[in-house]
Parts: sequence; C-alpha cells; structure tokens
Amino acid sequence: MTLIYPRDSNAAHAPRLSPAYKSTVLRSPTRPLVMIPHTLSELTGPVYGHETVRENDNDLTIQHKGEPLGERIIVHGHVRDEDGRGVPNTLLEVWQANACGRYIHVVDQHPAPLDPNFTGAGRAQTDAQGYYRFITIKPGAYPWGNHPNAWRPAHIHFSVFGHSFISRIVTQMYFPGDPLFAYDPIFNSVTDEKARMRMVSSFDLENTKPDWALCYRFDIVLRGRNATPLDND
Repeated sequence: MTLIYPRDSNAAHAPRLSPAYKSTVLRSPTRPLVMIPHTLSELTGPVYGHETVRENDNDLTIQHKGEPLGERIIVHGHVRDEDGRGVPNTLLEVWQANACGRYIHVVDQHPAPLDPNFTGAGRAQTDAQGYYRFITIKPGAYPWGNHPNAWRPAHIHFSVFGHSFISRIVTQMYFPGDPLFAYDPIFNSVTDEKARMRMVSSFDLENTKPDWALCYRFDIVLRGRNATPLDND
C-alpha cells in the first residue's frame, strides 16, 4: 500500500454540507480548503495506543461484574486496503449505545435506562491478515433532535488507526434491513447508494455461535473506489 492518498476516494464520502443533517450547516467550511502537502513526519509519525490493547478489550460484555442486558452479538471482519489486501496491526476502537439506545455520557439524557454492566466501548488490533473481532450487545435506536421525530438507526461507531497520526478514519456500522434507513439524514448524507451500503454489515450465519450470539460481518476498506464512507457525525 502506498503512502499517496488517492483523491478519488473522496467520492465515496458524504459532502461536508448536508443540509438535512442540520449541524453540518454551521460547521461545514464556507471557503475553499487549503491543501497542505504531507511531509515525512506526518506520514511516518508515531502510532498511538496499539501497545496498550489488552487481551479482552474486544469483549464489551465482560467488562463489569454482571452481564449487560440485550442481544449479544459478534462483529468481525477485515480491514483492507484499496487492492483488497488485509492491513495488519491496525488499531480499532468502537463505541456505541446500549440495548436501550442510550450512551453513558452526560449529554445523553433521553429517558432510556442506563446499563451498569455496559459502558459501550472497546478496542482490538487486526492480526497479520487484517482480521478483527468484537463481542458486544446490539445497540438500540435513539432520538437525536435533528428534526421532528428523528431517530438514529442502530449503529456502532468505528475509529480505525493506521501507521501514523494522519492515517485514521471514523465510520459507522449499521445493521441490515433497518427500517430507519430511509429517515436518517446521516446515513443518507452519503449520496451514492452503493457507497451507503458499504456501511451496512451483513448477517453471518456461518460464524454465529449456537445458543450464544448472532454474528455480523463488517469489512472496512480504507480508500479507493470501494472505500468505506467516513462518519459525518
């Protein structure tokens, strides 16, 4: 994989201004961006956090004394480059709402219960083939106030760190068949339908664990014509 960023990848991502997603109206740039060439220090700078991933950081269901409420799921897949090759030693961080659709965050005060056994965050590192795996709880939908009766589809946030500070992407993983897709301005801010569907995981019966957990596959493509769209949240 080269260190040159192919600008064609940008076509997969949501525009910075998506009027239906109201907060982008205030925070999107009003003037042309200034492109600053990357130097060796940006391209090869130190990686943060890889060495601190612990053995069970990828299991969000065993971080407390009791088991969290909700549907246990497995989320797994590969991090790939633009040519489909697995990217090893990639740090992934996830965060999400609990099964009732509430985050453990002071800003989230909507009337859904918190789960004392679920903090909703975990970390993993890809292996030599670019493979990762998380165990978690399927998150619930939640209201977010963007427009009347606005609800976010169930989703998991992914932060993916590469070999330097600038090689990081943030995206969201959705679940197949969610009825809220058509009403969500964040999901639909990605205007290309094929690109949108690259944010939707696929149900994986083969790797479902009988009597224990359903499984979903979510492959992340870092760049190129099949890039996974970036999070515009």
